[in-house]
Amino acid sequence: MKPTAPPIQSPPDPSAPQPAPGAPRPLYRRRAFRVAALVAVVGLLIGGGAYWWHASGRVSTDDAFIEGRIVRIAAQVAGRVEKLAVTDNQWVKARDLLVQLDDREYRAQAEQAEAEARAAEVAAENAAADARRAEQLFARQLIARQALDAALAATRMRAAEAEAARKRAAEAALKLSYTRITVPEAGRVTRRTVEEGAYVQVGQTLMSIVPNDFWVIANFKETQLTRLRAGQPVEIKVDAYPGPVLRGHVDSVQAGTGSRFSLLPPENATGNYVKVVQRVPVKIVFDELPREPERLGPGMSVVPTVIVR
Repeated sequence: MKPTAPPIQSPPDPSAPQPAPGAPRPLYRRRAFRVAALVAVVGLLIGGGAYWWHASGRVSTDDAFIEGRIVRIAAQVAGRVEKLAVTDNQWVKARDLLVQLDDREYRAQAEQAEAEARAAEVAAENAAADARRAEQLFARQLIARQALDAALAATRMRAAEAEAARKRAAEAALKLSYTRITVPEAGRVTRRTVEEGAYVQVGQTLMSIVPNDFWVIANFKETQLTRLRAGQPVEIKVDAYPGPVLRGHVDSVQAGTGSRFSLLPPENATGNYVKVVQRVPVKIVFDELPREPERLGPGMSVVPTVIVR
């Protein structure tokens, strides 16, 4: 075999820039730079994968608000406000006085009804005594059967009148108690609309009490409900206080979208239809409240994150 001839090399171009003797190598050619770049790429891949894994196990929405019970306080009898014992946003305990109405008229009616009840009771006792004497006389055949029946009928009538009088007295006493309006359960006074000296009517709303009984209604997209189940843990951030993260859990999912229960539900059986992702209300219950639960209130915006993994 003939020896292979070495490849012919072209002579160097004298016009090309030549590295100066002792000049540093470019940064991208340095080994340390290449190692650092490789470590950075690997770190980004690991971080991106970890973030994807973390985010894929959570569903969140910013269309969520705090809900709570609101106890509306209304007058059960009409009258003039004699004393107003609370102010706006005041914390009150159960059975504390809220409003005292002028009770002079109702007190007089209660006293009169009580007196009538006592008189009716005395009349019933006298009628019963007369009936007992009539029974004794009839047993000795001193009076006719008709007289005995009349005495027994009078006894029953007086007893019925006494019972009716007692009920009227109880009703008058109940109306008297309604002049003192107290707190049904502990909470904060809100939307106070009454002042001292004002005349209130029956059923007129005077104020509202907001107890520390809150939950969250989160309107998730229907595409987010695939893995959402009752009992799953939830992290809740309140927009007004972004620092602390409150804990809760999914209580239930409403059987229907929010638009279906609106005042005017949309009519989909139309010629022009555009599919829109619907929202489904999900009830989330707090497992813990902040140290100052009075800082929360119905209507405040929150961002719940449900851990579905």
